[in-house]
Amino acid sequence: MNWFEGALSVKAVMMSDRRPVIKLVVDQKKKDKDTAFILRQAAQRQIPVERWPREKIDQQALGRTHGGILALAGDRNYQSVQECLDAPQPFIAVLEGIEDPFNLGYAFRTLYAAGCTGVLMGSRDWQTAQPTIVKSSAGASEQLAWCLCEDLGAAVRQCRQAGCVLYCAQRSDAIDYFDADFNQPIVLAIGGELRGLSRDVLEQSDQNIVIPYARPVRSALNGTSAVAAISFEVVRQRR
Repeated sequence: MNWFEGALSVKAVMMSDRRPVIKLVVDQKKKDKDTAFILRQAAQRQIPVERWPREKIDQQALGRTHGGILALAGDRNYQSVQECLDAPQPFIAVLEGIEDPFNLGYAFRTLYAAGCTGVLMGSRDWQTAQPTIVKSSAGASEQLAWCLCEDLGAAVRQCRQAGCVLYCAQRSDAIDYFDADFNQPIVLAIGGELRGLSRDVLEQSDQNIVIPYARPVRSALNGTSAVAAISFEVVRQRR
């Protein structure tokens, strides 16, 4: 179990139904509209609420940005590849090499805003990092379908067999991402700046894409920056 801090995180955890919520803790002096909304949602879901003094909440919380609201919740439920595909026009992201939970949260926030229908990642235990991911994503990580894959290559293959086109952010044999056709079911694979994408994913690429630079820069953008640039080109093309 983990403690989730702040109204955005608590609302996302409580309303997404991705994990069991054990209880809420609310500052005994809070009476604003947002708190009232959270309390109503908790009552509808029969989630216990405890009122604590601010000092006790400060002791329990890891930071000081909790705003007087905490949620104690269990492990997240992850989704299947098929659940990520169950959309009229899938936009699935494959993320590799983004290890920092803050950066992963930022990537989730961007992908959710851009209409991504699911995220595929290699198998890893993210449970202890969940509060950081949820907070840095502004709750978006709880809204997105998230699949942790024992065999990421097989998961990508399943998506391609379902009719998705795989675009890999990879410089070799690439076209500018502006020239890619994102107005169709797609899988967008983006790796971290250090390790990039795995061979199992790259070997299945239907088309590599690259972000053109305005200057002769040799270093790669970090993964979250690449996610932002390419994801909103998907948005532009699908409008």
